[in-house]
Amino acid sequence: MSFTIARVTQGDLPELLVLVRGYCAFYERSAGIAQPSDEALLALSHALLADPDRSGVQLLAWSVEDGTPLGFATIYWTWSTLAAARVAVMNDLYVDPAARGSGLADALIAACRDEARAHGAVKLSWSTALDNHRAQKVYDRVGGARSQWLDYDLPV
Repeated sequence: MSFTIARVTQGDLPELLVLVRGYCAFYERSAGIAQPSDEALLALSHALLADPDRSGVQLLAWSVEDGTPLGFATIYWTWSTLAAARVAVMNDLYVDPAARGSGLADALIAACRDEARAHGAVKLSWSTALDNHRAQKVYDRVGGARSQWLDYDLPV
């Protein structure tokens, strides 16, 4: 399977939304997380498009053969006091089930790493669900180092 990866543009949003819906459905099933509306998801993408240097970027992958959207990743920019530097957070990584096992996840991670490097980040970080063993195999394969940190959330 051949694919191409590029930053999301305004014209890509309908195709991106379909993939983001798949991503949300995956996590709704496994973690009981309620799905946001299409309007909220598009507002997030619009915010990133409006300020990619300060907020972040989304990447979209398409099939070279037929132009089908295959996967996406979202990177947010932040800072780390412990590193005293900018870091990139790969908040989302999703590959359509039909394209899994094709190397696309590895390629999306590499593209995120390239974006992070170009933005001056010293590292790319991410998290995944404890039971998402397939993703963990990908992350181990690409050289990701497991963190000893435990994530917490506090509703506001």
